[in-house]
Amino acid sequence: MNWFERMKSGFRTRKKKGLPDGVWIKCDGCEELLYQKELEKNLRVCPKCDYHFRTSSKEYLNILADEDSFQVINAEMTSVDPLNFKDVKRYTDRFKEYVKRTGENSAILTGVGKINGHSLALAVMDFSFIGGSMGSVVGEKVVRLINTAIENRLPLVIVSTSGGARMQESALSLMQMAKTSANLFRLSQQGLPYISVLVNPCTAGVLASFASLGDITIAEPKTLIRFSGPRVTKETTGEEMPPGFQPAEAVLEHGFLDMVVHRKDLKATLTNLIKLLT
Repeated sequence: MNWFERMKSGFRTRKKKGLPDGVWIKCDGCEELLYQKELEKNLRVCPKCDYHFRTSSKEYLNILADEDSFQVINAEMTSVDPLNFKDVKRYTDRFKEYVKRTGENSAILTGVGKINGHSLALAVMDFSFIGGSMGSVVGEKVVRLINTAIENRLPLVIVSTSGGARMQESALSLMQMAKTSANLFRLSQQGLPYISVLVNPCTAGVLASFASLGDITIAEPKTLIRFSGPRVTKETTGEEMPPGFQPAEAVLEHGFLDMVVHRKDLKATLTNLIKLLT
């Protein structure tokens, strides 16, 4: 908003000083202007409409794991560029940008920790790292975590959010679907539970593999769960998809999910499930 100051020669407008970046954020659910610090205290859930904002893998670890209990494993693993892939920019350059932006080497954090005193193997994907896409490192880290769960007789929890397979790694990425699925079968044969948590959005190759293979599959409210995005679906079916197509609540009604759980209740729900299944 402008205000006016009387001058001898007429009027002069002066712009109101802007707010510092990162202080306020507009909710994508209700368009309410929210104070960032208050939003973070509320686990990045809108206090007005309950819209669940995307959050990072580290923030999920803070929500789920007991304080100072989580130990990261295989953090040093990083992708290579076997195809010398280039679209608008080289894959190696794009990868370096995301490493610098997120401070992580891949789209998933894996490790062991405790949740309300119960030991578990835990992985959390991060959509902010190349759209949470599954490259060969994501698949390998999931498999190594499964092996850790088997060796230590631990329940497994994976929080999945992804745009699908990483096209820059082509068939090497697609192979991770079969690889992770086969190793989850090994976990099941050992009588160890796997709980899959889907957060917004969860799509494509990740959804078609380890994200949908939980003994219990749960999702946060309004999580978009679908194999393909609206553009691909329209090209395939010839139908225009409505906004917010396939939210968790609709998927629950059709039997694909076991429950929809609010973020503030996620830790307690996982604790109860681990106690029940172990």
